[in-house]
Amino acid sequence: MTGGRIGMEGMTRAEVDRAENKDFALGAGPKRPRDAATLILLDRKGDDVRVLMGRRHMRHAFMPGKFVFPGGRTDPADSRIPVVTGLHPDVESKIASGRTSVTRARAIALSAVRETYEEAGLLIGRPGAFETAKPDWRGFADHNVMPSLEGLRFVARAITPPGRVRRFDTRFLAAFRDDVAVELAEGGPTDELEEIVWLPLHKATEADIPTITRTVLTELLARLRDDPELSPGTPVPFYYMRHNRFCRDIL
Repeated sequence: MTGGRIGMEGMTRAEVDRAENKDFALGAGPKRPRDAATLILLDRKGDDVRVLMGRRHMRHAFMPGKFVFPGGRTDPADSRIPVVTGLHPDVESKIASGRTSVTRARAIALSAVRETYEEAGLLIGRPGAFETAKPDWRGFADHNVMPSLEGLRFVARAITPPGRVRRFDTRFLAAFRDDVAVELAEGGPTDELEEIVWLPLHKATEADIPTITRTVLTELLARLRDDPELSPGTPVPFYYMRHNRFCRDIL
């Protein structure tokens, strides 16, 4: 643990449940969190920074109606997608900690890239011929974009507390809009997000967002003030529940 309470750090299970009662459907869900990734895509305009967010449909049990970053569960097939450039070694080593292998870390990062395409129509990579039999990645082949992980930065990790219908071990990754090779005017092929917006970063913390998202954004704002380029070796906050307390460790 670190000194000084930040965001949800130190909250009891009951306090977290109250804070998140509109973010998650409470109930008996999977006991083991599933790997997931989300991408915080940043657009720099001089001293201003905007962040890409989308509103989830109200029909979802997970964060209904909330503004979120593109993201979702890691699929096994993600580990087999070729990339033109891999993760920065410092980023890879931080994601591949504990029981997470390097192969799994790569798959987690690729799931953030895939979800950003599927939900927002933004293809992160470099121009070049790309072939795949995986339908979730067809957009990259159709638009001649080779996926790239080089620009991704690891900025936070959070495990959904127990007692939710769905639980995820989510890695929050960040990238800059410069890393986007193609922006599809019609958006992504899925309807996970019904409204895509670019919000000023300081305004995004005031939007209708999940509590953990606000916590991560607050952390990111502080990091950007000291490290506007998001250096790959910077320490990463890790949020999780232990002994009825929400904890914040540093990776």
